[in-house]
Amino acid sequence: MSFRFRLAAATAVFALALSLGAPAKAEPLKEFNVGFQKNGVLVVARQQQLIEKALADEGIKVNWIEFQAGPPLLEALNVGSIDFGTTGDSPPIFAQAAGADLLYVAALPSKGRNSAILVQKDSELKTLADLKGHKLAFTKGSSAHNVAIAALEKVGLSYDDVTPVYLSPADAGAAFSTGAVDAWSIWDPFYAGAELNWGARILATGPEILDKTGSYFLANGTFTKAHPEIVTQAIGALGQAGAWAEANRDKVAEALSEATGVPVAVQERTAERGEFTVTPVTPDLVASQQKVADRFAKLGLIPAPIKVSDVVWTAPAS
Repeated sequence: MSFRFRLAAATAVFALALSLGAPAKAEPLKEFNVGFQKNGVLVVARQQQLIEKALADEGIKVNWIEFQAGPPLLEALNVGSIDFGTTGDSPPIFAQAAGADLLYVAALPSKGRNSAILVQKDSELKTLADLKGHKLAFTKGSSAHNVAIAALEKVGLSYDDVTPVYLSPADAGAAFSTGAVDAWSIWDPFYAGAELNWGARILATGPEILDKTGSYFLANGTFTKAHPEIVTQAIGALGQAGAWAEANRDKVAEALSEATGVPVAVQERTAERGEFTVTPVTPDLVASQQKVADRFAKLGLIPAPIKVSDVVWTAPAS
């Protein structure tokens, strides 16, 4: 072996060793993927392009992906198909129990006015107690699931006293409209649509069933640890959207309709019941979420008890 060959080989080995030992340089973030549903602050932010404006200096493209309900949104969040999104109270509990890679990063406290249990206008069911022995539709693992269970508890019924029918909002709406199910636990704008389109009657509203509730902004855990500043900027943009919505309720319905394609009349009722103030995830909200988690664990609907506080993000000090 010649000296020149040995030198070249040694140089190649040394270069390989350096490359293996050097820390990988993070690629600049090019896209921020946001999951949304047909209502709420995220939709207002989308319509006003507030997150886009917040991230403009970094040259980051914002992609919006629509979901019918929280559970599939959080499935996408877990696998990294989206980086950020919002759901009601129950989806993150089911996701955490399944080991999903998520963090609570902000909250939208609510009195629950945007949810209800509905029956057909000519239904024989008059009270929550009348649900016994009947088919109750809702999306499994959604906030409507929690409303359904809490409603049964409120009147001394067990989960076994009804026949749960697990359906997506669209499928549940179809089943409800044809009488294939007797009652429907649902949120806006599907709730408002059922009232306006089919004359659905309210058996009980969210505030009559739950003491307190809320929606939450969730982010992929790995993404948040790598890009905390992006999550912080997104939350700031949502705060702006919420402040605008609270101050301009007469314009919220139009913004929601433009961004989602849901008729203005339906979104008017949705906006009227909506709450838009974005807050941190406070200890009080964590305690409320823990009660929901314990409710599902007690019924065996999640595989084991969880501690909600384990996945609550603390933003780094600025």
